[in-house]
Amino acid sequence: MFFREICLFFVENYYLCITNSMTMKIKTSFSVALLTAVMLTSACQTHYEVASIQRTRIVVDNRYDGQPDQKAADFLKPYKHVVDSVLGPVVGHSAKYMTAQRPEGTLSNLLSDILVWAAKDYGEKPDFGLYNMGGVRADLPKGVVTYGDVLDIAPFENKIAFGTMTGADVLELFGQMASVGGEGVSSSVRMVIKGGRLESATINGEPVDPAKSYRLTTIDYLLGGTDKLEALKKCTNVNAPKDASNNSRFVIMNYFREMEKQGKIVDAEIEGRVIVKK
Repeated sequence: MFFREICLFFVENYYLCITNSMTMKIKTSFSVALLTAVMLTSACQTHYEVASIQRTRIVVDNRYDGQPDQKAADFLKPYKHVVDSVLGPVVGHSAKYMTAQRPEGTLSNLLSDILVWAAKDYGEKPDFGLYNMGGVRADLPKGVVTYGDVLDIAPFENKIAFGTMTGADVLELFGQMASVGGEGVSSSVRMVIKGGRLESATINGEPVDPAKSYRLTTIDYLLGGTDKLEALKKCTNVNAPKDASNNSRFVIMNYFREMEKQGKIVDAEIEGRVIVKK
């Protein structure tokens, strides 16, 4: 009976954890530790074997909105107030629902352009910007854009960074991007992919010159050659500020706030920056 009650205690707390993981993490961790201790203690006395495994899938969707659990709502109310006060402030407005997708997406285009836009604040003049698809964790809603929306898009501690590459290394980088179907690039870039390989590439309307040097802006996470973009490890003259204010989410919010100040609604289009030939 005691073991069953402990299991129930764990399950109940796990339910609360997924309802509000931030506030219940400590309680859940305690439950896991307690359950583990009981199981280990029991194991010293009796040998157990798994007889069977059964599972069910619980779909959590808007069907629960029709009959909300008032007890749960009351429990979460004080926490919701705090969360809303942090994530609710409006930073700007968007003209449409935007997504990041291969070979090219409106949101991935926008984010790459934002990095280039922000470069002036760092005394930089990059030739192009790069924002990887894996770093974009949510879509951008149409209309009001809040701090929470931007946090959903860029939840990691990635910071804006700059580096210099030879044209030969840029072509290698673009080839690696072509092998995965494309990444987010700024408006100065035009790439053509065929059969998973780079067929052609231009920057600012000119073919990439293997002997020339190019300055790029991206996020510091990628400078380690992650996300199959190994060529980025060859960057020189790296400028990667470490202060938290340089986090990509703050760079994005600064852009939205500036556009809001100018009375502009943020927009982006599919422009043929990355084209895949069949």
